[in-house]
Amino acid sequence: MAQEEIVLKLSPEEINLLLEGLGNLPFVKVYNLIGKIQAQASAQLGTGGNPVESPEAGSD
Repeated sequence: MAQEEIVLKLSPEEINLLLEGLGNLPFVKVYNLIGKIQAQASAQLGTGGNPVESPEAGSD
């Protein structure tokens, strides 16, 4: 039986916040979900690498 899917519309900032929260959980529990979020965001934004990272996030 196929799993039901839900479509959410979130801003890149909201996605980053969600990923930040997931990053605080054990990796083994969330890595598949993080991968799905990044792949879908990348496909929608037409980017490679980290699809939702803001320009400020990379400058430390």
